[in-house]
Amino acid sequence: MKAKKLLAGLLSLSILFASACGNKDVGPKEEAKTEEDSTSKSGKFEGKGEGLNGDVKVEITYEDGEIKDVSVVDHKETEGIADPALKQIPEKIVKEQKINVDTISGATYTSKAIIDAVKKALEAAGANTDDFMKESKEANKDGETIEKEYDVVVIGGGGSGLAATVAALEEGASVLVLEKMPTVGGSTIIAGGQYNAVDKKRQDKMPMRKDTFESVKSYYEEEAKNDLHQELMDKLKEQVAEYEKSGMENTFDSVELHALQTYRGGDYVGDLNLIYQFTKGAEESIGILEGLGVDFVDEVFTVTGALWPRTHQFVKPLTTGPIEAYMEYIGKAGDKAEIIYEAKAENLIVEDGRVVGVEAKQGNDKIIAKAKKGVVMATGGFARNKDLVKKYGIHWEGLEKLGSTNAVSATGDGIIMGEEVGANLVGMEWIQLLPVGDPKTGGMQGNISINAANQLFVNNQGKRFVAEDQRRDVLTQGLMEQDGKEMWILHDAHEYTDETVKNDFNEEIGELVKKGVAVKGDTIEELAEAMGVPVENLKATVDDYNKVVAGEKEDDFGKKLLQDSFDKGPFYASRRVPTIHHTMGGLQINEACQVIDKDGKIIPGLYAAGEVTGGIHGSNRLGGNAIPDTVVNGRIAGKSAASSK
Repeated sequence: MKAKKLLAGLLSLSILFASACGNKDVGPKEEAKTEEDSTSKSGKFEGKGEGLNGDVKVEITYEDGEIKDVSVVDHKETEGIADPALKQIPEKIVKEQKINVDTISGATYTSKAIIDAVKKALEAAGANTDDFMKESKEANKDGETIEKEYDVVVIGGGGSGLAATVAALEEGASVLVLEKMPTVGGSTIIAGGQYNAVDKKRQDKMPMRKDTFESVKSYYEEEAKNDLHQELMDKLKEQVAEYEKSGMENTFDSVELHALQTYRGGDYVGDLNLIYQFTKGAEESIGILEGLGVDFVDEVFTVTGALWPRTHQFVKPLTTGPIEAYMEYIGKAGDKAEIIYEAKAENLIVEDGRVVGVEAKQGNDKIIAKAKKGVVMATGGFARNKDLVKKYGIHWEGLEKLGSTNAVSATGDGIIMGEEVGANLVGMEWIQLLPVGDPKTGGMQGNISINAANQLFVNNQGKRFVAEDQRRDVLTQGLMEQDGKEMWILHDAHEYTDETVKNDFNEEIGELVKKGVAVKGDTIEELAEAMGVPVENLKATVDDYNKVVAGEKEDDFGKKLLQDSFDKGPFYASRRVPTIHHTMGGLQINEACQVIDKDGKIIPGLYAAGEVTGGIHGSNRLGGNAIPDTVVNGRIAGKSAASSK
């Protein structure tokens, strides 16, 4: 299989739902739609498979024992995300005359639904589906060596890798991207799209509760850990005094507060210099992304574990907006940019102490990719590598048994390659769990959480057990102590104003209720019955919470981010479990995103950004900090590599 030029046709984006790896038989039996009779071996036949958002319906043309055509005739999958599966899976099936084709990104709901639908259509045609379960001819084909040379080689086509690619192109460099999956996006594209950044234009439109604002002062009233910590606390104190003097009532924020919350939120483990650079860059990145054509929703909010109302959401689903914008920019670069798909990087090439390229495999072919200026490692974290999770995850028990929200590509490849050339690893023991995993898959599908200021976390006894605005590790620890390690997330019509309102994963609340992923009640009593929790307990819980929101009492759990009373029906709940979400440790980098070795020296020619790195998020990443990290440090890495810094 030869390398594919970007201009030969950019791949659309796909959602890397590794959580759909189960082997359940999806989709109902389907009747034949044929031009002759139901036993004919030729004609048009239909089948259905269960996709992410409902049935995916296909029509095949079957003649003389061959599949002549596969068409997706009806689906409810998310535009822009499911496009690669909708396009590529039918093409693969017709080209290879088999249904056991590789799914896009390894295992997506959409591609598995198409495959299952085609199988049902073949059954409707009276075909023996075993005849279409073949070994690929490519498997036994002798490979060749493909040699490439660019200014910059980027390993990984997720958010960090594409941000680095765009930045390097802006600097005039030519760039080659090696992506081991059949499409770009990585774990970034399946993230909920929450984006923390100070944004005066949007935050000025939001009122701020006095009790929420008062909590800011704790961030400059503690003992300094270092000189920069003291400097940031002093700046924040001045900003707070100015805000109070002005009598303003809009949402207060600053890059210093964001940095201090990130630093404390990670138990002071992170590198504060990297953190401060990140929070300043996050503020600037809003304009950079908008300049690339990325649209943000006008309101900001507080995603679970973010600690402050600075979370942005993209207009397009999940994180497709930035990925599409990057790909459009890269597509305009012509011969200066190339993406090779299904190319798994295996080794860094080192000459005279400098990283000068990458060895990769694509099918049976070997790729030698030389970098005249630098190599950027952007391969993501290691949440999908059970061995690494078990080795480093010393702060949690049984991590290897949990699912993950990450893409199947998050197997720590870059960490392994970096360590082989002497890179220092930092913070590897810090693995973040998220308390909003799907009970069956571990993914975040079906999570109805929208705004931490309005959500309730309730156990199977109908009682709250934690402050819903807390850090993610605190939230998850609270969940781990509940019966069955299960909880419910509750929202009311203050957030879900009607049945068409979507969660962060583009799922309508009405559809989630129909599928049984969420439950609904027009009253608190009805909701309790739907959840199967004691009615009297849930009523008492909600009554107590509403007194807190009204200011009649202090919250027993210390929740500070409060917005609306929980009193507007209908009411919704979704059952959730712990899942592995983010690995905070990885390659040590400096402020230029140069990789540091075990002796504290720079490894010439090697740069890194995103979840493959360590040192920014400390022991716990704030919710909403991951995507801006890919943008800020991806761009720094790309610019540094392009200049051979």
